[in-house]
Amino acid sequence: MPMPRAKEILAAPLTIAYRVSSAPREYLRRLRSYARLRAALIYPLPSTAVVLGRVHVFGTGRVRCGEGLLLYPDLHLETQYDAEIELGNHVVISRGVHLVAFAGLRIGDGTMIGEYTSIRDANHARLASTPMRDSGNIARPIVIGNEVWIGRGAAILAGVHIGDGATVGANAVVTRDVPPGTTVAGVPARPIVPRSLPAHDRS
Repeated sequence: MPMPRAKEILAAPLTIAYRVSSAPREYLRRLRSYARLRAALIYPLPSTAVVLGRVHVFGTGRVRCGEGLLLYPDLHLETQYDAEIELGNHVVISRGVHLVAFAGLRIGDGTMIGEYTSIRDANHARLASTPMRDSGNIARPIVIGNEVWIGRGAAILAGVHIGDGATVGANAVVTRDVPPGTTVAGVPARPIVPRSLPAHDRS
Protein backbone atom coordinates (compact mmCIF):
# COMPACT_ATOMS: atom_id res chain seq x y z
CA MET A 1 0.00 0.00 0.00
CA PRO A 2 1.49 3.39 -0.95
CA MET A 3 2.39 5.52 2.06
CA PRO A 4 0.20 8.55 1.13
CA ARG A 5 -2.87 6.30 0.94
CA ALA A 6 -2.04 4.65 4.27
CA LYS A 7 -1.65 8.06 5.84
CA GLU A 8 -5.12 9.10 4.64
CA ILE A 9 -6.71 5.90 5.99
CA LEU A 10 -5.01 6.13 9.38
CA ALA A 11 -5.76 9.84 9.75
CA ALA A 12 -9.45 9.57 8.83
CA PRO A 13 -10.80 8.48 12.26
CA LEU A 14 -8.54 10.97 14.06
CA THR A 15 -9.76 13.77 11.80
CA ILE A 16 -13.37 12.93 12.63
CA ALA A 17 -12.58 12.80 16.36
CA TYR A 18 -10.85 16.20 16.28
CA ARG A 19 -13.73 17.76 14.36
CA VAL A 20 -16.30 16.40 16.79
CA SER A 21 -14.38 17.50 19.87
CA SER A 22 -13.11 20.87 18.61
CA ALA A 23 -16.46 22.69 18.90
CA PRO A 24 -16.99 22.08 22.64
CA ARG A 25 -13.31 22.73 23.37
CA GLU A 26 -13.47 26.04 21.49
CA TYR A 27 -16.66 27.01 23.33
CA LEU A 28 -15.05 26.29 26.70
CA ARG A 29 -11.94 28.26 25.76
CA ARG A 30 -14.02 31.29 24.78
CA LEU A 31 -16.13 30.98 27.91
CA ARG A 32 -13.02 30.88 30.09
CA SER A 33 -11.56 33.94 28.30
CA TYR A 34 -14.85 35.81 28.69
CA ALA A 35 -15.06 34.99 32.41
CA ARG A 36 -11.45 36.01 33.03
CA LEU A 37 -11.96 39.37 31.32
CA ARG A 38 -15.27 39.94 33.09
CA ALA A 39 -13.57 39.38 36.45
CA ALA A 40 -10.80 41.88 35.61
CA LEU A 41 -13.11 44.80 34.74
CA ILE A 42 -15.00 47.01 37.19
CA TYR A 43 -17.83 47.57 34.69
CA PRO A 44 -20.15 44.84 33.32
CA LEU A 45 -19.04 42.91 30.24
CA PRO A 46 -22.04 42.30 27.95
CA SER A 47 -22.90 38.68 27.28
CA THR A 48 -22.79 39.46 23.54
CA ALA A 49 -19.02 40.00 23.67
CA VAL A 50 -16.96 37.31 21.95
CA VAL A 51 -13.54 36.88 23.57
CA LEU A 52 -11.33 34.58 21.51
CA GLY A 53 -8.39 34.40 23.90
CA ARG A 54 -6.54 35.93 26.82
CA VAL A 55 -6.98 39.68 27.33
CA HIS A 56 -4.39 41.20 29.68
CA VAL A 57 -5.87 43.94 31.88
CA PHE A 58 -3.57 46.27 33.79
CA GLY A 59 -4.23 49.15 36.17
CA THR A 60 -7.70 50.05 37.39
CA GLY A 61 -9.85 47.89 35.09
CA ARG A 62 -11.91 50.92 33.99
CA VAL A 63 -12.94 49.55 30.61
CA ARG A 64 -16.52 50.08 29.40
CA CYS A 65 -17.58 47.58 26.75
CA GLY A 66 -20.41 47.91 24.25
CA GLU A 67 -22.54 45.16 22.76
CA GLY A 68 -21.27 42.68 20.20
CA LEU A 69 -17.54 43.15 20.73
CA LEU A 70 -15.12 40.79 18.99
CA LEU A 71 -11.82 40.60 20.88
CA TYR A 72 -8.92 38.54 19.55
CA PRO A 73 -6.22 37.07 21.83
CA ASP A 74 -3.23 38.78 23.44
CA LEU A 75 -4.76 42.23 23.93
CA HIS A 76 -3.27 44.72 26.40
CA LEU A 77 -5.84 46.98 28.07
CA GLU A 78 -4.44 49.46 30.58
CA THR A 79 -6.13 52.26 32.50
CA GLN A 80 -4.53 54.49 35.12
CA TYR A 81 -5.89 57.09 37.55
CA ASP A 82 -9.52 57.98 36.71
CA ALA A 83 -9.09 57.39 32.97
CA GLU A 84 -11.36 54.97 31.11
CA ILE A 85 -11.27 53.01 27.89
CA GLU A 86 -14.69 53.08 26.24
CA LEU A 87 -15.40 50.55 23.48
CA GLY A 88 -18.54 51.14 21.42
CA ASN A 89 -20.91 48.56 20.01
CA HIS A 90 -19.63 45.98 17.49
CA VAL A 91 -15.99 47.03 17.80
CA VAL A 92 -13.42 44.50 16.51
CA ILE A 93 -9.95 44.48 18.09
CA SER A 94 -7.42 42.16 16.47
CA ARG A 95 -4.57 40.18 18.02
CA GLY A 96 -1.85 41.98 19.96
CA VAL A 97 -3.45 45.44 20.11
CA HIS A 98 -2.37 47.75 22.97
CA LEU A 99 -4.89 50.26 24.36
CA VAL A 100 -3.56 52.51 27.12
CA ALA A 101 -5.49 55.33 28.83
CA PHE A 102 -4.05 57.78 31.35
CA ALA A 103 -6.50 60.56 30.36
CA GLY A 104 -9.18 58.72 28.37
CA LEU A 105 -9.69 56.66 25.23
CA ARG A 106 -12.98 56.30 23.35
CA ILE A 107 -13.54 54.06 20.33
CA GLY A 108 -16.81 54.43 18.43
CA ASP A 109 -19.33 51.91 17.14
CA GLY A 110 -18.29 49.54 14.38
CA THR A 111 -14.62 50.49 14.42
CA MET A 112 -12.07 47.80 13.50
CA ILE A 113 -8.48 47.82 14.74
CA GLY A 114 -5.80 45.76 12.99
CA GLU A 115 -3.21 43.50 14.59
CA TYR A 116 -0.49 44.93 16.83
CA THR A 117 -1.80 48.49 16.70
CA SER A 118 -0.82 50.76 19.61
CA ILE A 119 -3.23 53.43 20.85
CA ARG A 120 -1.78 55.31 23.83
CA ASP A 121 -2.89 58.65 25.21
CA ALA A 122 0.25 59.29 27.28
CA ASN A 123 3.92 60.03 26.62
CA HIS A 124 6.84 59.98 29.03
CA ALA A 125 7.77 63.37 30.44
CA ARG A 126 11.35 64.59 30.80
CA LEU A 127 12.40 66.52 33.89
CA ALA A 128 15.86 67.96 34.50
CA SER A 129 18.01 65.82 36.78
CA THR A 130 15.24 63.18 37.02
CA PRO A 131 15.40 59.74 35.43
CA MET A 132 12.79 59.45 32.69
CA ARG A 133 11.24 56.48 34.49
CA ASP A 134 10.44 58.76 37.44
CA SER A 135 9.38 61.83 35.44
CA GLY A 136 5.73 60.92 35.04
CA ASN A 137 3.60 61.20 31.93
CA ILE A 138 1.88 63.81 29.81
CA ALA A 139 -1.56 62.56 28.74
CA ARG A 140 -4.27 63.86 26.40
CA PRO A 141 -7.45 61.94 25.54
CA ILE A 142 -7.86 60.06 22.26
CA VAL A 143 -11.22 59.87 20.48
CA ILE A 144 -11.80 57.49 17.57
CA GLY A 145 -15.13 57.79 15.77
CA ASN A 146 -17.60 55.30 14.36
CA GLU A 147 -16.81 52.88 11.52
CA VAL A 148 -13.09 53.70 11.52
CA TRP A 149 -10.66 51.16 10.05
CA ILE A 150 -7.16 51.15 11.54
CA GLY A 151 -4.65 48.99 9.68
CA ARG A 152 -2.15 46.56 11.15
CA GLY A 153 0.70 47.99 13.20
CA ALA A 154 -0.51 51.59 13.31
CA ALA A 155 0.33 53.90 16.22
CA ILE A 156 -2.21 56.48 17.42
CA LEU A 157 -0.61 59.08 19.69
CA ALA A 158 -1.89 61.27 22.51
CA GLY A 159 -4.55 63.88 21.82
CA VAL A 160 -5.57 62.58 18.39
CA HIS A 161 -9.20 62.65 17.23
CA ILE A 162 -10.12 60.42 14.28
CA GLY A 163 -13.41 61.21 12.58
CA ASP A 164 -16.20 58.83 11.58
CA GLY A 165 -15.49 56.63 8.58
CA ALA A 166 -11.77 57.42 8.42
CA THR A 167 -9.11 54.87 7.41
CA VAL A 168 -5.59 54.64 8.86
CA GLY A 169 -3.08 52.73 6.75
CA ALA A 170 -0.94 49.88 8.06
CA ASN A 171 2.11 50.97 10.12
CA ALA A 172 1.03 54.63 10.04
CA VAL A 173 1.95 56.90 12.94
CA VAL A 174 -0.94 59.27 13.61
CA THR A 175 0.20 62.45 15.34
CA ARG A 176 -2.62 64.84 14.38
CA ASP A 177 -6.40 64.77 13.95
CA VAL A 178 -7.92 62.86 11.01
CA PRO A 179 -11.10 64.38 9.49
CA PRO A 180 -14.15 62.16 8.90
CA GLY A 181 -13.96 59.96 5.83
CA THR A 182 -10.25 60.66 5.27
CA THR A 183 -7.61 58.03 4.51
CA VAL A 184 -4.17 58.64 6.03
CA ALA A 185 -0.91 56.73 5.74
CA GLY A 186 2.80 57.11 6.39
CA VAL A 187 5.11 58.34 9.13
CA PRO A 188 3.85 60.78 10.22
CA ALA A 189 0.44 59.94 8.78
CA ARG A 190 -0.87 62.32 6.12
CA PRO A 191 -3.99 62.28 3.95
CA ILE A 192 -3.72 60.26 0.76
CA VAL A 193 -4.69 62.41 -2.21
CA PRO A 194 -5.93 60.30 -5.15
CA ARG A 195 -3.78 60.82 -8.24
CA SER A 196 -5.68 62.17 -11.22
CA LEU A 197 -5.50 60.01 -14.34
CA PRO A 198 -4.12 61.30 -17.61
CA ALA A 199 -6.84 62.43 -19.99
CA HIS A 200 -6.44 59.39 -22.30
CA ASP A 201 -6.96 56.97 -19.34
CA ARG A 202 -10.22 58.54 -18.19
CA SER A 203 -13.42 56.81 -19.17
